[in-house]
Amino acid sequence: MIYPAHFEDKIGFSRIRELVMANCLFEPGREIVGNLTMLHDLESVEEEIGRVNEFRLLQLSDKDFPVHQFHDSRTALKKAAIEGTFMEVDEVHGLSKSLESVRLIVRFFETSDPQDYPRLKELAKTVSLYPFISDRISKVLNKNGQIRDNASRELVDIRREISSKQSSVTRQLDKLVKRARAEGWMDDDLGATFRNGRPVIPVSSSHKRSMGGLVHDESATGKTVYVEPAEVVELTNQIRELEYAERREIIRILTDFTNDIRPYIKELQELHQFLAVMDSIRARALFAIKINAVKPRITEKPRLAWIKAIHPLLYLTLKPAGREVVPLNMNLDAENRILLISGPNAGGKSVCLQTVGLLQYMFQSGLLVPVDEESEFGIFSGIFIDIGDEQSIENDLSTYSSHLFNMKYFLRNADTGSLVLIDEFGTGTEPMLGGAIAEAILEGLNLSGTFGVITTHYTNLKHVAASTSGIINGAMLFDNQRMQPLYELQIGKPGSSFAFEIARKIGLPEEILASAADKIGQDHIDFDRHLKDILRDKKYWERKRQKVRQTERKLEELMASYEEEVGMSEKKRKTLIDEAKRQAEDMLAQANRQIENTIREIRESNADRERTRQSRKELEEFRDELQREDSQQDKEKAAEFSRMKKRSEELGRARPDLVKKTKQKVQPAPVNEEIHAGDTVCIAGQDTAGEVEEIRGKKAIVVFGHIKTTVDIDKLVKVDSAKAGGPPKTMVNLGEWNVSNRRANFRREIDLRGKRAEEALRMVNEYVDEAVMVGAPEVRILHGKGDGILRQLIREQLHSNNVVEWYGDEHIERGGAGITVVRFAY
Repeated sequence: MIYPAHFEDKIGFSRIRELVMANCLFEPGREIVGNLTMLHDLESVEEEIGRVNEFRLLQLSDKDFPVHQFHDSRTALKKAAIEGTFMEVDEVHGLSKSLESVRLIVRFFETSDPQDYPRLKELAKTVSLYPFISDRISKVLNKNGQIRDNASRELVDIRREISSKQSSVTRQLDKLVKRARAEGWMDDDLGATFRNGRPVIPVSSSHKRSMGGLVHDESATGKTVYVEPAEVVELTNQIRELEYAERREIIRILTDFTNDIRPYIKELQELHQFLAVMDSIRARALFAIKINAVKPRITEKPRLAWIKAIHPLLYLTLKPAGREVVPLNMNLDAENRILLISGPNAGGKSVCLQTVGLLQYMFQSGLLVPVDEESEFGIFSGIFIDIGDEQSIENDLSTYSSHLFNMKYFLRNADTGSLVLIDEFGTGTEPMLGGAIAEAILEGLNLSGTFGVITTHYTNLKHVAASTSGIINGAMLFDNQRMQPLYELQIGKPGSSFAFEIARKIGLPEEILASAADKIGQDHIDFDRHLKDILRDKKYWERKRQKVRQTERKLEELMASYEEEVGMSEKKRKTLIDEAKRQAEDMLAQANRQIENTIREIRESNADRERTRQSRKELEEFRDELQREDSQQDKEKAAEFSRMKKRSEELGRARPDLVKKTKQKVQPAPVNEEIHAGDTVCIAGQDTAGEVEEIRGKKAIVVFGHIKTTVDIDKLVKVDSAKAGGPPKTMVNLGEWNVSNRRANFRREIDLRGKRAEEALRMVNEYVDEAVMVGAPEVRILHGKGDGILRQLIREQLHSNNVVEWYGDEHIERGGAGITVVRFAY
């Protein structure tokens, strides 16, 4: 149900229809587009939208769709269905082109990938081709669309005879032209021509008797006459009779052809209709590409969950100038069905209203819409609109009377499946009375369960929306610093009309404004000012929240970098330990081999004193070399340890709130205290404590955290292990801020069923923060269905969160409206 009758003109759909029709290839396709109307069942809408979207994807691909010749054969087929009639040559040729187009389209879908274009393929599968008809046409017509010479034996003979006599006429005319030029009867630059289908020779009027024959015409001056020579008159008559015979034979051929295809007229009309449907789908797809339209999500219930919706006509108007349309975000569902939009004049309220009506009507008429693909469109049974001045002199209706007439219709016919669009609700009469009537009408529409978008300036209606379930306020934002509209819709708060500010900007005298303020009362002015303050504060806190989000992201990046640094240090430590073990094993093996060689040499030399002395010397030299290598490795390890310690301290200074340092400044013990294995020591001049593992002469093997090194004993200072704070640690402990642990333990779903609203909102806020911290792309919030109040509160909070990119119902098979799916914008 659409109201009023000129609904399409009101919302701009008539212009949309014209733009789509311009893409059609022939009249039947244009007629289908011209007859597009609102569909009311989910299956039909999905079928139409799905086909157009597949063709859009086809056009955007590199595949060449066969756009052959689309010829309107409806009249010819209708005539051919009558006994005794026949199709003309051009009609047969047009039918041939259409059949070839159908064949190429069907073949295109048959040979395309099985996964591509399922709806269009299903449409093409219903088409049956008839090779007999194409073969029959090819026997009658050549590729140029003319009757073949061999279409029948009689036609072959007739055309051969015509050709022969035409040759005779040409030869005879050549002789007569040469004679006339020689006799001076005609100019040399003239030659034989035709008049009234007869061959003639142009001669001067004074010599027309000399030529002899029939005069068919003369020049404008009368100086030249066109004479058909007597020598060719008879031949021309014979040719004319043969042409009549040719025409009779062609009619017989066409009649036979028409008789042969007459049993297939119905099937041919179906093929023609298929071609028209494909033309209309193609035209809609091309228009969708032009306005950047897509296929949104579709739901059977009435619903508007739009993201970045664009008015297509406004987009096409502003695009050549390089200007952009401010997108519209809107969400109307069973809980908040009626949106009451307020705000300043020229702020975009009416455009917003028309955008809703136009896009919903386009969608239910089988057209793609310029929105984000995540947008969701429901199915409405009717759309009612009240926009503009509907006064009528003939019906004695004023502007306000016409609005009331529309309201009466809305109240009688609107139901839970209707979408009502009203612009400037309640205006046209005395404000107080008009506001009271508008408030009563609004309450009546709300009780009917209808959906709606209504624009107004009335404060009492804003109060109703704020206090009534099912109605929600919305505002067109306004920059009160630069005093210009932003054309952006914000749902949840009423808007200010900024009447005094706009009046002051255009230069209305201050005394007039002061007088107006006194007349309207301070309470009303305060209310309007408070609205502005609320909007200003809301924008401020949104900016603050965004900064907090950005800071948290930087914090997470820093934490991740810190974890990486720690991991690299741990990896390096393990590498050093493994390398030290390997070198120790090599050194031990080498020492064992050297000792065995020395013993073997001593035995082989039979305890020769000189040889024994030499072997011992070599063994001592080998021992010294091992000690030098061990000392060099100790220095390298100490340097590496010092570097790692320095890096740990740098990280600690950069983020003292994240890094928990376990080392403490130690107090050295008296220097002359003897050091033993197990003592806690530190290197002189440093604060890091370690534990002595072993004493080797003048050196000690000390464990600093996870690093073991050899240090000269005289460089060590014994310290109190209690004051040192236990075994030192150089590793960083992130505690509860460990992102890896949080990410590993994070659950993508939270259950709020049975929670009170305040507790649930707090939990949602903390849960969203944690989800953002661990980088979760999507989460699920279980709140149950019930009365839907908890769901609405949660979604309002999600809507105000800038990091939330989209939220909506889970798939019906996985919980539907009882679960809200949230996606984040990183």
